[in-house]
Amino acid sequence: MLHPRDWQTTVTRPLQPSPASQQGREMGRPPDPHSTLVPVRTTAAPRLTPDLIAGLPWPHWAPIAVAVVAGILVVSCLLCAICCCCRHGHRHGKKPRDKEAVGLGGLPGTTTTHLVQPDVDNEGDPKPWGRLLLSLQYDFGSQEIRVGLKQAADLRPGGPGGTADPYARVSLSTQAGRWHETRVHRGTLCPVFDETCCFHASPAELPRSSLQVQVLDFRRFSRHEPLGSLSLPLGAVDLQHVLELWHQLGPPGTAEPEQTGDLCFSLRYTPGSGRLTVVVLEARGLSPTLADPYVKVQLMLNQRKWKKRKTQARKGPAAPYFNEAFAFLVPISQVQSVDLVLAVWARGPQFRAEPVGKVLLGARASGQPLQHWADMLAHPRRPITQWHHLRPAREVDRALALQPRLRLPLPGS
Repeated sequence: MLHPRDWQTTVTRPLQPSPASQQGREMGRPPDPHSTLVPVRTTAAPRLTPDLIAGLPWPHWAPIAVAVVAGILVVSCLLCAICCCCRHGHRHGKKPRDKEAVGLGGLPGTTTTHLVQPDVDNEGDPKPWGRLLLSLQYDFGSQEIRVGLKQAADLRPGGPGGTADPYARVSLSTQAGRWHETRVHRGTLCPVFDETCCFHASPAELPRSSLQVQVLDFRRFSRHEPLGSLSLPLGAVDLQHVLELWHQLGPPGTAEPEQTGDLCFSLRYTPGSGRLTVVVLEARGLSPTLADPYVKVQLMLNQRKWKKRKTQARKGPAAPYFNEAFAFLVPISQVQSVDLVLAVWARGPQFRAEPVGKVLLGARASGQPLQHWADMLAHPRRPITQWHHLRPAREVDRALALQPRLRLPLPGS
């Protein structure tokens, strides 16, 4: 008996007579009944796949597994075909839109300019540089014009960060070198100033005067970037009543208030020891006609001169470098009553020393100096460095309203 692996497809042909019977038939004799018939077997060509499938002992779950795999393959093919059709149709749906967008410039009368290109520095834009809310009031008795800086809105960012540290500078065109600065507002394009300043101007001077307002982005170690400006002729304004209006800012103008130079210094206050350290670093933008500049550091207490120091004179007139430190003992109980003044002195054309400009810091200061003083108190034991504009010496003295020198009692008296 054959093993199933050795099975072959066998075809049995009819029994054939023996050679003797075959010979007798050929000679015309009937075949011998006693002759033996020899069975003849021939093997057909093997069919491998059906034979293997039929011969292997398949388990009962095999047909089910084959059906599940086939179903998964069919479903995957259908999903791929559907995704390809959808993508192909979406791509065909976008082509007409792309062609239409490219051809906008060649279709006259079907579109407008602002649909083809963005609006950049459009002169017709009503708010390209932002807006400023101002209030004006004139006091005929004291002959002073009171300017209220309320707030600004929609300012352009001064740097790549999308924001700015704005502050405003106000001046009159007829009073060169005198201006008012607001404090700096950090990280905003809509600052609320809420500050008021006054300028003395006679009624005859008003028609030929204009109010100059500049909004700048504060930079601690570089020049401040202008964000917008406003020039308001006072002759065209009815100052009989209090006016409060929004004004559009224009592009930053080149005509800034007259500058006498800049001074860079650092402040550090240690509350425990009451030590105020002032480090005079450098100056820049001084007039080339000046010679041997130096810096005086004065400390005022209750509007009286208290202590003073000064640096060595330097040869470079335009940008002298000092890098000198001075320490003052100021108890924490008196720090709010102290005024700090730094003045740049130099020899002029008459070969005598005269003040070039001053910087006032303390609780009575305003604008950037007040912000510098507040930062020093908010970060004790840390030096805070900043550049400052030098203001005219007469203006700072007028703001200080100095009294005669304070005389301290000598020890033992």
